[in-house]
This record gives sequence, C-alpha cells and structure tokens, in this order.
Amino acid sequence: MNAETIPVSRYEKRVDTVKKIVAEHTTLDNEAAFSLAVHMVRALDTVPEPVR
Repeated sequence: MNAETIPVSRYEKRVDTVKKIVAEHTTLDNEAAFSLAVHMVRALDTVPEPVR
C-alpha cells in the first residue's frame, strides 16, 4: 500500500470552494467558473484582514 498524497494548498481549496459555488448558482461552464473563482479569491485576498 503505497498511496501517494498530493498536497493541496489552502489557496487551491479556496478557489475550488468558490468555483463550486459559482458553478452551482450560474450557468457558467467549469472553465469559466474556475476563471471567475480565481479572480474572486485574488480580490478577496487584497482586502485587509481586519476588514474581512
């Protein structure tokens, strides 16, 4: 049993979560939902921590 674990960063987890939400609530395809999710996470990351 030599299962390799692929590490997933917290950034990737956030993008995936946002992508799922966008795909669920819009008619965007997977690629467009991913692209929008990346933009959204980047924008949220620029907001200062105390404001979030």
